Amino acid sequence: MIQRRHFITLLGGAAAAWPRVAHAQQPTIPTVGFLSTASAGSIAPFVEGFRRGLGAAGFVEGRNVALEYRWADNQHDRLPTLAAKAATSTIPIVFAIGADPVKLGLVDSMSRPSGNVSGATFLANDLVTKQLQLLQGLLPPGSVIGVLVNPNNPNTAFDTEKTRAAAASLRLQVQLVNVAAERDIDAAFDNLARARSAALLVLPDTLFIDLRERLAEIAAARKLPAIYSNRLYVADGGLMCYGSSPIEAFREAGIYAGRILRGENPSDLPVVQAVRFELVINLKAAKALGLDLPPTLLALADEVIE
Repeated sequence: MIQRRHFITLLGGAAAAWPRVAHAQQPTIPTVGFLSTASAGSIAPFVEGFRRGLGAAGFVEGRNVALEYRWADNQHDRLPTLAAKAATSTIPIVFAIGADPVKLGLVDSMSRPSGNVSGATFLANDLVTKQLQLLQGLLPPGSVIGVLVNPNNPNTAFDTEKTRAAAASLRLQVQLVNVAAERDIDAAFDNLARARSAALLVLPDTLFIDLRERLAEIAAARKLPAIYSNRLYVADGGLMCYGSSPIEAFREAGIYAGRILRGENPSDLPVVQAVRFELVINLKAAKALGLDLPPTLLALADEVIE
């Protein structure tokens, strides 16, 4: 019999959990199942953030806690967003996601999650207006902005609705194109070219994190200034990002996992919401695009990568 507090599940991105992954572990050490729609390599910094959070709460992998990892490799249908919550109402679940957990039905409210679920959100899906504004400042009036979307992501309906509304408020024209797998990238950029897109917004998705280097390379080759949702893209060649830190959200999730292991209830832990958002710019990427970035934009940047 697995004790209730000996198994905590973590949702990374749009992920879910299967309680059976704990069965192979010894009952004398608490087990945390870490499940994500991403691939193992793509979000390694996020996983390290989670481990740091566990460490801050007094738990070290291999010493006094075991971690079981499961990866959906960007196949969202393998781990539907609500599967973990639907599967159990007793085993604690901790999430780290970019979307609104209330809208996803994971918690009743941010301040009082209730039930067996809580965690952290880095609000990646709520920043599209600011991201479009930053691109708009680089373009002539009337320019079209392309938007990369993964149609298999459960958040896509929310994201596209917000994107269209934000574009309308800014009087911008956007061209949404689907990328559900790596093989779709070339066709997507061809569609953007036919629509005369002058810039690119890449919506949050673990698939795009996996493909971040290739996306940056193609955007540079097509002379498309692009904005992304987190620093990983910019560190690997993307032009700029505006968003909060997923690594910090995963660290907070690790802290919550540790607190629950020590006896606290998820329902007593308010959802941690990102409060700091950063603009990061890659000057090398700007040079490759032939962009002369406005001094006012550079002055706004929290970090400029040379």
